[in-house]
Amino acid sequence: MANSETTAPGTRVDLRYRVDGMDCSSCALKIEDAVEHLGGTEDIQVNYKTETLEFRLDEATTPRSAVEDMIRKLGYGVAPLA
Repeated sequence: MANSETTAPGTRVDLRYRVDGMDCSSCALKIEDAVEHLGGTEDIQVNYKTETLEFRLDEATTPRSAVEDMIRKLGYGVAPLA
């Protein structure tokens, strides 16, 4: 069966970040909405209690630095987790 993916192989990565400064579900929703609107993202999960953001990113569409910059512009600290 032919692969109908339009992105190059290996451009989708699963990412996990610590997001400092989230203290309620509204904070988490704001981050989730912003990440979703960047494009190239899917399976977005934000947890304000553990201060984590997890998602799959198509780096051919959106570089991870764009996600990090957007979170900082919202007023939160962000750092990749292993």
